[in-house]
Amino acid sequence: MTKLGTYLAAKSVNKSEISRKTGLSKARINSLSMNNRSFLRAEELVLIALAIDVEPSEMQKELYGHLKLKK
Repeated sequence: MTKLGTYLAAKSVNKSEISRKTGLSKARINSLSMNNRSFLRAEELVLIALAIDVEPSEMQKELYGHLKLKK
């Protein structure tokens, strides 16, 4: 499971509802949730965040807050 998949599971959201609200296919949402080789685009992050009533910046920090620049 990807970080997005874990995040969505913790929020107990329905992927079919996210698909309906965002226009993203169920297959794409499942791929983003389960396949570590799938990369979440910024516009997808924003749409998913809006669909689950979360601020996009909050979701972005949760998913990517661990990233740091090299010294």
